Amino acid sequence: MAKDKSGYIIAAAFIGPGTVTTASIAGANFGFHLVWALLFSITATMVLQDMAARLGIATGQGLATNLKEISQNPVLRLLFSLLIVAAVGIGNAAYESGNLTGAAIGLDAFFAIGTGNWAIILGAISALLLWSGKYKVIESVLVVLVIAMAIVFFVTLFAAGPEWTAMFSQAATPQLNTSTINMVLALIGTTIVPYNLFLHASLTAQNYIGADKAEAIAASRKQSVFAIGFGGLITLVVMATAMMAFFNQAASMDAANMGKQLEPVLGEWAQWFFAAGLFAAGLTSSITAPLAASYAVCGAFNWPQDMQGKAFRSIWLAIIVTGVVIAGMGFKPLSAIMFAQAANGLLLPIVAIFLLVVMNRNATLGEFKNGTTSNVLGALVVGFVVCLGVYKLYSLF
Repeated sequence: MAKDKSGYIIAAAFIGPGTVTTASIAGANFGFHLVWALLFSITATMVLQDMAARLGIATGQGLATNLKEISQNPVLRLLFSLLIVAAVGIGNAAYESGNLTGAAIGLDAFFAIGTGNWAIILGAISALLLWSGKYKVIESVLVVLVIAMAIVFFVTLFAAGPEWTAMFSQAATPQLNTSTINMVLALIGTTIVPYNLFLHASLTAQNYIGADKAEAIAASRKQSVFAIGFGGLITLVVMATAMMAFFNQAASMDAANMGKQLEPVLGEWAQWFFAAGLFAAGLTSSITAPLAASYAVCGAFNWPQDMQGKAFRSIWLAIIVTGVVIAGMGFKPLSAIMFAQAANGLLLPIVAIFLLVVMNRNATLGEFKNGTTSNVLGALVVGFVVCLGVYKLYSLF
C-alpha cells in the first residue's frame, strides 16, 4: 500500500490564494462576525471529504465512475456524465482563474508586468509541470512555502497582541444579510471545494489498493480531520490578522496592501513575504484543480485515468487555458478571486447531492454505505448551501 497523503493534499488544495484573499477580506471588512461561516465550512468539508474518501477506498474507483454506475439506463448515464462535466468543468475553470490571479498578484509585487501577463506565464508553468508528470515533487516544495507563510501568520497574531474580547464578542454576533452574503458564499466556496471530492475519491482509490478497508477508512478519516482542521485554523488566523490590521481602521485593504497585516513581525518585508506566499499557494492550487478535472471527466466517460493519456492531458490543458483567459480579461484582481470562490459555493450543492446519492445507492459499498448520521449531516450541509444560494438570488431582485 502506497503511503497516503491525500488528506494533506486536500488541505493544501483549499489553502490557495482564494482562501488567503477571501479570509483577509472577510476579516478586514467584517471582523469576526463571519467566523460562523468558516466554522460551518470546515465542519462540512470534513463530512463531505470523509464520504468521498470512504467511497474511493470501499469501491476502488473515483466519484465520477461511481456516479455513472447508479443507473444502467444509458440516457441517465449520459446525463450524469454531462452534469459532471458541467459542474466540475465550470467550477474548476472559475477556480483556476482565481488561483492564477492570486499567484499573479504575488509575482506582480516583485516584477510589475501586469497580472494578465503573469497569468499566462503561470498557466504555462502549470501545464509544463503536469505534462512532465512530476508535479508532486514541485507541489511538495510549494506546500512547504505555504506552511511557512502560515507560521508567520500565527506568530504575527500573537506578537500583535490580539483583542480577544473583541474577537469573541464579534464571533458571538454572527451576520447574514445582503451585504455579507457574497462573502459567506466565498468563504464556503474557498473551503468546501467541489473538485476536492473527486480528487479525494480518486487518490484514496489508488493509494489503498489491497488494504483492509475498515483500517484504511479509519486511517484516512483520522488524517483528513487533522489536515482539514489545521487548514481551517490557518484560515481563521489569516482572518484574525486582517481584522487587526484593517477592521474599523482608516486604511482599507486592496491588492496592493494585503501584506500590511504581517508588518508587526516582518516590517518592510511583510508585503514581499505575503506576495511570495500568494505565489506559492496559487501555483500549488493551479496544478491541483485541472488535475482533479481530468480525473472527474475521464471517469465520467470511462477514459483511461493515465497522466500521459491524450484525453487526460487535453482536459487539464483546457481548464488551464480557460483559467488564463478569464484571469487575463482585466477584471479587478480581488474581484476575480472572490467571484471564483462564490461560483464554487453555488456549484457545491450539485456535486454534494451526487455524492449523497451514490453513498446510499452503490451496492459495492456494502457496510461502508452512509449511515443515518452521515446522511443527516450531509443533508444539512446541502440544504443550508442551497438556502444561501436562493437567498443570494432573491437579494438580486
